[in-house]
Amino acid sequence: MSIAASPSSTPHKPRIALTIGDPAGIGPELVLRLLADPATAARADISLIGNTPALERAAKATGLPLPQAADWLQIVDWAQQGTQYEPAVATEANGKFILESLTLGARMVAEGRADALCFAPLNKGAMRKGGMHEEDEMRWFAKLLDYNGLCGELNILDDLWTGRVTSHMPLKDVSSHLTPQGVAAAIRMLTESFRAAGNPNPRIGVCGFNPHNGDNGNYGREEIDVIEPGIKLAADTGCPSEGPYPADTIFLRAKAGKLDGIVTMYHDQGQIATKLLGFDVGVTVEGGLPIPITTPAHGTAYDIVGQGIAKPTAMANAFELACRMGSTRAASHA
Repeated sequence: MSIAASPSSTPHKPRIALTIGDPAGIGPELVLRLLADPATAARADISLIGNTPALERAAKATGLPLPQAADWLQIVDWAQQGTQYEPAVATEANGKFILESLTLGARMVAEGRADALCFAPLNKGAMRKGGMHEEDEMRWFAKLLDYNGLCGELNILDDLWTGRVTSHMPLKDVSSHLTPQGVAAAIRMLTESFRAAGNPNPRIGVCGFNPHNGDNGNYGREEIDVIEPGIKLAADTGCPSEGPYPADTIFLRAKAGKLDGIVTMYHDQGQIATKLLGFDVGVTVEGGLPIPITTPAHGTAYDIVGQGIAKPTAMANAFELACRMGSTRAASHA
């Protein structure tokens, strides 16, 4: 590992720990495009955690120059000794790189050497080969940070934020995992994440679970027995919300500008809608964790690695959100 340039900062300008994600995916290309934008240097100081061979391949694919250390850019060249990361292949080697670079970035934020972590897309298969035993990176981050509280992925599409009560589990198990406490916790987590990004009074809508919102119990009682009590519990802790609304219409309310955020009951209830609305621009926030962490909502796109055609919009959006959340964190620690 080699480190070039010393960190610098200006008042209210956050320092972002930025990783290239999976060195075998499109992450290095996205990061190069982000760093090539003059607005990036004006927005934040950056600690780039990358890998020279992966960035060299990305530079060849995109026609962009390799990043150079500057007063706003610290470069950390990370690699296992003698390891090459084969493009578009999920291996133990690139999985270890992902985990090690994320560990470094997260610890930089936790120790106050950066204000937020932003990472390019990951490959969960590679991460498991590299040693991740948790169900996803969210749980892996929680273990790394020794955090035992509520956490969950938040998906962000422009000004619309979505959170969920349950996440990566079989659909047949969802109902048994829904509780008023879980609904309330998801509402609080989404609300607090909004506040961390500068919106103190978000308008949160809560999704029903059954067809037609249960039709007053005719198609299921989760709305009556679980979701409505959960909404009241959240309101009692200072996190008001609306609903429950039917799952097939709640996103129309948001599209019409009536809601800032939506809490869904399970993974695809929100993911299908948000990805249809804007697959190439969405952002994921690792919500509830003690440090701000953001990433594009899409994957590593192995099928287009090296072609220089990967769209950078979601990466830029993830970086901008990391800057907003990092600035809030820095101000709270000032």
